[in-house]
Amino acid sequence: MARAREGSSPLFAGNAAGTLRLIVYLALAVVLMVLDQRNGWLWQLRSAASAVVEPVYRLAGLPAAGVRTLGVAFADRQLLTSQNQRLREDLLLANAKLNRMAAVAEQNERLRRLLDTQHSLKLNVQLARVIGVDLGAYRYELTLNMGSRDGVEPGQPVIDAHGVMGQVKAVLPHTAVVMLITDPSHAIPVTIARTGLRTVAYGSRDGDQLSLPNLPLAADVRVGDKLLTSGIGGRFPPGFPVGRIDSVAPAPTGMFQVALATPAADLDRSTDVLLLHDQAEPKGPPDLPLPAGPPQDLAPAASASGSAPAVRTGPAGGALR
Repeated sequence: MARAREGSSPLFAGNAAGTLRLIVYLALAVVLMVLDQRNGWLWQLRSAASAVVEPVYRLAGLPAAGVRTLGVAFADRQLLTSQNQRLREDLLLANAKLNRMAAVAEQNERLRRLLDTQHSLKLNVQLARVIGVDLGAYRYELTLNMGSRDGVEPGQPVIDAHGVMGQVKAVLPHTAVVMLITDPSHAIPVTIARTGLRTVAYGSRDGDQLSLPNLPLAADVRVGDKLLTSGIGGRFPPGFPVGRIDSVAPAPTGMFQVALATPAADLDRSTDVLLLHDQAEPKGPPDLPLPAGPPQDLAPAASASGSAPAVRTGPAGGALR
């Protein structure tokens, strides 16, 4: 290797030929710089070379650019997915709160109507909540959250803000069962508000209507007539809405008219009801008034005359003066 280095001639040797070669290269460099300064040939050459080399650079940088693009796309997708999930959860929570507020507002409205009914009629009532519904075949009952320990008794009328719902059928210590007026085994004395005709409304087998099967043929009953409690029997106080006549037709026997009515109460929607307590009634006949004696100004005159006052006998056989 050392011999090869010693035998090789350098580019610019330290002799006359090397010096001349250096001068020629320097002169060529000066000429190229002058030409480049005046005409821009080298700039054009560099531009052409860069145009040729640029696709190579781009092709070499594609893997790194692809990796960066995939990383950004994956991060953006993950971020958008998490944001979308949070937005969906917020939307569901907002809808749940909105529905809850609407339900609370509706419940408050029902309670307000119940309290208005109580205050307007000055009734002795008890508020209860429906906790069970039994609308089976031929049986239409509700279960309330109050029982005998709360003062509930069998036979108590049950109403809502729109009308009569039924009466208490059975009482347990903490719950009570209410038979609805649409139960086939239930009957309620009613009167037609427009004419004053008294009759009885029975529950129907379909459970959502009332039947009035014993209307005289000459009775003036029309569609739209309102039914009110008549108070006969003493179970339901008079004047409470019961229903509205939907249809009137002759019975198959031709001896009576048969009417169907829709209950006034929201039997399938009410969640809060009122239990009516018995109104205070006087016990026995009123006491007889005591008869008044002679006027005070006549008492001295009677004493002066020396005559005894007349003695009257009262209803119980006692002497009244």
